[in-house]
Formats: sequence, C-alpha cells, structure tokens
Amino acid sequence: MSKKIFFFDLDGTLLNKQKEITPDTMEALHKFTDAGNHFCINTGRAIDSAKAVYRGLGLDFKGSFLCGSNGTEIYSVDEGRYVYKTGIPLEMVVPIFNLADEYGIHCHTYNETHIVSRHDGECMDFYRRVIKTPLIVTDDVMAQLQNPPSKMIAIELHDHDKQERFRKALYEMTEGKLTLLYSNPYYMEIFPSIAGKGSAVKRLADILGVAIEDTYAAGDEQNDISMIEAAGHGIAMINGTDLVKKSADFITTEDNDHDGLAPFILEAID
Repeated sequence: MSKKIFFFDLDGTLLNKQKEITPDTMEALHKFTDAGNHFCINTGRAIDSAKAVYRGLGLDFKGSFLCGSNGTEIYSVDEGRYVYKTGIPLEMVVPIFNLADEYGIHCHTYNETHIVSRHDGECMDFYRRVIKTPLIVTDDVMAQLQNPPSKMIAIELHDHDKQERFRKALYEMTEGKLTLLYSNPYYMEIFPSIAGKGSAVKRLADILGVAIEDTYAAGDEQNDISMIEAAGHGIAMINGTDLVKKSADFITTEDNDHDGLAPFILEAID
C-alpha cells in the first residue's frame, strides 16, 4: 500500500474552539499514522509556533512534518531539521515596514526565535493571545534578522478598507513578487510568491516520493485554498468560508468542534 500525506490547517480545522484535537479525531489520526502514513500541519504560523502546538497537543506521530509560514518552511519532526526554507528578500523588509507605517497598519516579521516589530500595542496584543512566541520591539528590525524572514504579517482590527489600500500599494511596490492574502478578516499574510500552502503540498510530496493522488488537505480559510486545490483530495470544513468550499472536492458534514475531519482521516487509510 502506498504511503499518503494528510495536510491540516490548525485553527478552525484540526483544532476546535478550545484549541484542542477532539478524542475521535485524535483516534483517527493514530490509526492513519500507525498505518505508515504522514501527518503534516500546514499552517500560516511560523515553525516555532507550529512546534509548540505539536508538542502542546501531545502529538508523537512517526513521519510527521510541519509546513510553516504559508509554505515557506518545511520541517521534519523526526529528523529535527528543515527540509525546505525560503523567505522574503532582506532588501524588501524595511520598505514594507515603512509602507505599513505610512498607511497606519501594524506589521511584524520573525527571526528564528522571536516576533520582530517596530511597534507594540492593540494589534500585537490581539495576535499574541494565541501566538506565544516572544517579542522584540525595535526601530532597527534589520539588526534582528540574519536570514530572509519566512513571512511578514499586517494586522488591522477595525478598518478593512484601510488594510485593502495598503495591500494594493504593497502589491504595486513589490511588483507581484510577494503573495498577499488574508488568513482571517484581520490578518494579511505576506510571503514569497514561490511559496504558499499549495506549493508545500507539491514540494513535500515530491521530497517523500508520494503521488499527488495520495495527498489530502483540509482547511477553512482563504490561505488554505491553494493547498486544497493542490492536493489529490481537497476538503473544506463546513464552518469554512464560501470561497474555500467552492475550491474543495469535499465538504465536511460536521464542523471543527464535532470531529468533522475524523471520517475523512479514516477513509484515507484504505
């Protein structure tokens, strides 16, 4: 039997509202991975945050991978190393921060261990309710970056039109070299156009020698669409957005609080 890979978004998909994996879904995951298949978290979060979630949930599946920052990082849990990594060119970082300041939009990025931002405040407090990565606030962000950052994120909690004006200006400034998409109504993800969750599906399948028809992906938000479309079996959560549902091969009958994915995980074993 050929090996399979199942790619999971976290919030609104694999995790319930309490940020937990419900028992029936956990049992299905154990059966799936015990059969020799690969478990992969494919998230907009950076790898350090994905690792914290993996450990915090008590997961220990042989052959696990973490795809972080919307496909810019792929990490082998078993080997404890990156198998792929790209990032935003360093020369773009300061101009992006400057443009965000001009438009009054909160923006931050990441190094290997910390969130790096020019500003603290309401948006950062909102973001760090869930993301517990430590924070560095500094006017000199470049002093904290030795390598191209995996992604940047722009946050606007009150005025989506302002966020959209910033997105259009940033797209023009970077000449389409970066992907700019919303992972929820407040967060705009900024990452290299060669990445994306869908690219991570194809890249990891190629690395592992798994046929695309043996790949599965589940999600609920706009940044999940590329992986749902790239996978051999794309699954949208019933609690997901209409755009996600339109892009999927299947839609769950139950939401993320009621083991919506469990039947699909079990069916993937056969």
